[in-house]
Amino acid sequence: MNRVLVKTDFNFKGQKSVYHGKVRDVYDINDDRLVMVATDRISAFDVILPKGIPFKGQVLNQIAAKFLDATADIVPNWKLATPDPMVTVGLKCEGFKVEMIIRGYLTGSAWREYKNGCRMLCGVPLPDGMKENQKFPKPIITPTTKADAGHDENISKEEIIAKGIVSKEDYELMEKYTYALFERGSEIARSKGLILVDTKYEFGKRDGKVYLIDEIHTPDSSRYFYADGYEEKFEKGEPQKQLSKEFVRQWLIEHNFMGRQGDVMPEMTDEYTDSVSARYIELYEHIVGEKFVKAADDDLYARIEKNVSSYLESL
Repeated sequence: MNRVLVKTDFNFKGQKSVYHGKVRDVYDINDDRLVMVATDRISAFDVILPKGIPFKGQVLNQIAAKFLDATADIVPNWKLATPDPMVTVGLKCEGFKVEMIIRGYLTGSAWREYKNGCRMLCGVPLPDGMKENQKFPKPIITPTTKADAGHDENISKEEIIAKGIVSKEDYELMEKYTYALFERGSEIARSKGLILVDTKYEFGKRDGKVYLIDEIHTPDSSRYFYADGYEEKFEKGEPQKQLSKEFVRQWLIEHNFMGRQGDVMPEMTDEYTDSVSARYIELYEHIVGEKFVKAADDDLYARIEKNVSSYLESL
């Protein structure tokens, strides 16, 4: 019984190729549309962990679909349909080789670098005297290169344009979209008692037009704090209560794993994977504001194959 989906090998009508990412498997249909399957795989420190997380794929796919719909007035996006709880079908775009990371607060990897003396992040100067989880005067964009394999690397806007990775015109449009999307995401989070701390957006181009692609505002691409108690915890220097994948990274760090050569992956018990699943469902219910309905999981592979094939046949 395939109750957790960690591997796919579909053969859909019109399929030209398949790309297996860290979490998503992307099927190219006639060089025009993409079938993106959000699996239950989980990655941290650019390493795919050995066990899948129940319902994680459904959580990611459904949050992304809702936020793509909720931001379609800001920027055109790739989504056409969600024929299955774990699948989005959309337009094939030529993806830009950068990820637009936007940060409203000093936390995570940025804090780790800041603590070690870094005061310039991706060409953005950081003021002295900041504390962990402190809000920036205004959000900052800290892009990274999008690596096909291995680690993404920090890069500045100036380097991206100078190296011709993205044209000045396209980059400035992505920058504009990034600020607007983050503002919308922050507004929605606030209405649900959450703080959107940081997130990443990916963009692509099709017929000369820039589109928002991939996921948006999910716990894999974003970090959320609970608004209630934020100020008190910040003043006391206590860890924030958060909903994001950071708790998985922290668990790995506590077990001496950071993806370095020689690091040994800690054992992931069923109890642990179920606890991670519960955290993902918790975020879904908070950020979406409705009860998470678990889709039938007796045979995920067969269900997805049937639903996607039926959709493609209807085109």
